[in-house]
Order: sequence, then structure tokens, then C-alpha cells
Amino acid sequence: MILIKNIGEIVGIVPEGVLRKQGTEMAETGVLKDAWLAIEDGLINGFGVMGTEPVDATEVIDAQGGMVMPAFCDSHTHIVYAGSRDGEFLDKINGLSYEEIAARGGGILNSSDLLHETSEDELYLQSMERVREMMDKGTGALEIKSGYGLNPADELKMLRVIRRIKESVPAVVKVTFLGAHAIGRGYTHEAYVQTVVDMMPQAAELADFVDVFCDEGFFTVEDTDRILTAGAACGLKPKIHANELAVSGGVQVGVKHGALSVDHLERTTDVEIEALRGSSTMPTMLPGSSFFLGIPFGRAKEFIRAGLGIALASDYNPGSSPSGDMRFVMALGCIRMRLTPVQALNAVTLNSAYAMGLSDITGSITPGKRADLLLTHPGWTLTKLPYLYQTPFLRKVFLGGRALG
Repeated sequence: MILIKNIGEIVGIVPEGVLRKQGTEMAETGVLKDAWLAIEDGLINGFGVMGTEPVDATEVIDAQGGMVMPAFCDSHTHIVYAGSRDGEFLDKINGLSYEEIAARGGGILNSSDLLHETSEDELYLQSMERVREMMDKGTGALEIKSGYGLNPADELKMLRVIRRIKESVPAVVKVTFLGAHAIGRGYTHEAYVQTVVDMMPQAAELADFVDVFCDEGFFTVEDTDRILTAGAACGLKPKIHANELAVSGGVQVGVKHGALSVDHLERTTDVEIEALRGSSTMPTMLPGSSFFLGIPFGRAKEFIRAGLGIALASDYNPGSSPSGDMRFVMALGCIRMRLTPVQALNAVTLNSAYAMGLSDITGSITPGKRADLLLTHPGWTLTKLPYLYQTPFLRKVFLGGRALG
């Protein structure tokens, strides 16, 4: 048993059986001061106030007043890609929009071309650098999408790389088939949609989820309905890209199919909020993309006032959000979306775990869950975390009960 003692405060305590926070619950989290926490067999064994700690620990860590919180959960990433798109960064500086870059053959298609020329082993090595960076910054669970292959051979190559990552790291990894990310080169729109549908049985052998970029200039509601139906027939649960570029109908088709999450939501109306009421779908906002592209931030506070929960994720990708720093995502949630630190904490831990179907095993301080934990240096509080958003704060990262490094 590992015992962490003299913890200044534990934050993110959630009762057993609570899988997501919604509405007013978003402003609530359990806090315990002057505490200890025990880890056994990779799981949270228990916690309490100092003076009641177990005496049979085989390893004792003195937190020296540091804070303990759940590791971050990142439910939306595109971190398996080749090379870089820094040339497009200059295009953005010079005034081109995301849509204009895509129309010129850049964007997702540029990443597709680079990935096609990169071997599977090299793609794995490049992607693992990003995964290690994310874990070192405190991410303990993440979802990784395909979507830069855009033909059967390269999409399956991506899915194999993601599965290899899943088997190589102590973080929990979920795999998403995003064949419908853009129309692959050399295909008509209709021919490519059919190709994605035809790939589904092979993709389902490697993936947990299916995703579609249901947005203006990419895939229609009708395309999305068809692809999700094919995915469901192969046992793949939907996750949807929706309403990044326009009010697309993606939220509604996602709810119709029981999507685990609908992601982006930079451009939504009250109609989307109503569509999500009473559903099991988690609205997921990606403030890193809003920050990098200069597009609107999601209406997080309005969703919460309407009784909904929200998750926040990084959207780590080479074109529109080249960062997997979930502490910065949390800070953007507070600074630009006006979430309180507690609301932001719930959005980057429990609710983001829910958006991956993982909130029963990680995402909170709950006995029996994986010991995916962050131990800070002394003196840190939850409010300081997004406030001092560039100051180093991590002392140790525990994933599955083991300290990294």
C-alpha cells in the first residue's frame, strides 16, 4: 500500500455511482483538508483526515501540504499525425481562415498527405512523443481519433498505431474511427461516404467509437446518419464533431443516435440546448480550438444554467489546436468561458471521463477507482491552478497507482 500523507487538501471527491455532473452539480466537488490518501493494487483504497491514516503502508509519500486531485481526462484528441503544419500557422497569421486553408487543399488533406508518406513505426514514434508530453502534464485518460488517413489502408494504419499506443502507456486510451473527417483525395463525396461505411467492420475490430465531422463543407446530417447507422451495426458508439463552423444539425443527429458526446459546439443556439435536455449525450467544448482559430468560445455557462453538464477537452491536433495541456484548457474555461474553478475541474475530469465511457473507473477521487492522481507542490489550491496557469505546479503524476518518471 502507498500512503500519501499531509495533503493540504484533496479536491475532486465524488461519491461512488456518480458518473457525471449536470446543472447546479457542476459547481460542487468534495474537498477534504489536512488529509491522507491510500493506493493499493493501482486503485484508490481510501482517504481521510490526518490522524486516521493506516499504519501498514509499504511506501509513504509526504505531500508537505500539496494538493491532490484527479488526473485530467481528455476526451477529444487527434494526436496521431505526421510532421507539422507550421506553414499553415503563417497562413493564419496572414489572415486566411480555417475554411480558406482547407479549400486550398491544406488543413486535414495536408495531414493526410504527410501521413501517407510516413511508415507505421515512425508514426507511432512521433505520436508517442505527444502522448508522453500529455501524461507528464497530468493527463491520465485520453481518446485518440483516426481521420488523417482518408483511405482504407491509411485509416487502418492509424487505428493500429492508436491501439499500439493504448497497449504501451499507463494512461487509459480510447480509440475512435474518424474516417469521415474530410473527403479523401480522388473520391467524390458519395463514393467516399460509401467507402467509410464499407470500412466499418474492419475499423470496429480496432476502435471503440465512431465519429463524423458533421459541419458545413464536410459531412451532412444525412451522411452522418448513414455512417452512424453502419457503426452501430458493428458495435461502435458514436461521438460527433458538430457546430464548429456553422449550426450544422450535428447535435440533433448525435442525440438521435445516442452519441456519447457531441464535440466543439462553438456555434450553437437554444435549439441545440433543448435537443440535449434529458439525453445521455455529453456536450463537449474545445476552448483550445477557439483560442487558436479566433472563433467563438462555447456557451458553457448557458448550457449549465439550462441544467446540462459540459466537458472540456484539448482537441490536440496539428491544424487548429496544437496543444494537449489540459491545465491550459481548464484555464481557458475559467478565463474565457467564465466557469468557476470547480466547474472547470468537473469539466476536465469526471465529465470528460464520462464522454469516453470511463467515469466508472477514473475521473474523480472515489474509492475503488483507478489511482490516476496529481500531487502538486506545497501551497497550491484549486483556484490557483487556472489563475497561475503557466507556473509549474506538478510534483508527481500517478497513473494506475504508479508515479511517472
